[in-house]
Amino acid sequence: MRSRLSMTASALCASSLLLLTACGGWQGFEPGGPEGDEIRLLQQPWEDLIVENEIVRQVLEDNGYRVSVQEVALPYGAQALADGGLDAYLGHWWPTQESVFEEHLEAGDVEVTGTLLTGTTYGPAVPRYVADEHGVLSMADLAGNRELFDGELIGIEAGTSGNQHILDAIESDAYGLGGWELVQSSSAAMLTELERRADAADPVVILGWRPHWMNDAWDLVYLQDPRGEWPGAGEIRVLTREGFGDDAPNVERFLSQMEVDAATVSEWTAQISREKVPVETVARDWIERNTHRVDAWLEGVETADGQPAEPLGARLPPLSQ
Repeated sequence: MRSRLSMTASALCASSLLLLTACGGWQGFEPGGPEGDEIRLLQQPWEDLIVENEIVRQVLEDNGYRVSVQEVALPYGAQALADGGLDAYLGHWWPTQESVFEEHLEAGDVEVTGTLLTGTTYGPAVPRYVADEHGVLSMADLAGNRELFDGELIGIEAGTSGNQHILDAIESDAYGLGGWELVQSSSAAMLTELERRADAADPVVILGWRPHWMNDAWDLVYLQDPRGEWPGAGEIRVLTREGFGDDAPNVERFLSQMEVDAATVSEWTAQISREKVPVETVARDWIERNTHRVDAWLEGVETADGQPAEPLGARLPPLSQ
């Protein structure tokens, strides 16, 4: 039983993120502060981050700022943030991404500005039917069930920290995983494969996370890690480049006051990838329904021209469907 997700090197190159490909080189961004009032956000193709960046864009642009969003593979995005070529990142899963950002955080090139969400989970998982029927509850249970899974773990985008942790486990033969294969493709492809296998009640082990709608669609069991090989549960933090608070103190204050909850994030991910609602609509509708939260994020924040920021949600006209 071979996965339909197996990809050639050329296919991976074709699907790599903007500005950096698996076959090409780092094209980079201009270092230093933004031009005028422009704010430059880092993005990967993850539904929650896409919505959060769009909410930030709509709120800040309504207050006179210019916002651009750059989609870059995680390691190179981290470098761009450290070099000053990008300003902020709302997708720092901690401690999962520790290896990607540790050097930059210790050097002070990147700073923690706020915490968006606490209580996250990120790691290898199996559907409940696999755990119940085959007793797969721990990373330690995988090696003895190699044939069941065809020695294969279904990952997400190449270059992500979660994929790298699995690759490290395979290389070090942690839990007897030496010789296993990590299938790297995309989050969407992983979910498609999970759905295909689950519909047929076939065994599968994926790289999963919550909050995300996948946990509502399928009863997933996140595998125990008795040896502490995996970073474990944590939080999603906001990172900014060094000096951003001096260059854009009001935007830094806004970002530091942003908070979301797990139910909201799961709803966003479902709207984007299951219901196919445009991200602009998801963000605008959420703002309109949550003006009290937007007000809290804007407390003490000034517009680009130095005026007190007004609540955005109360002034937005409804989007036409």
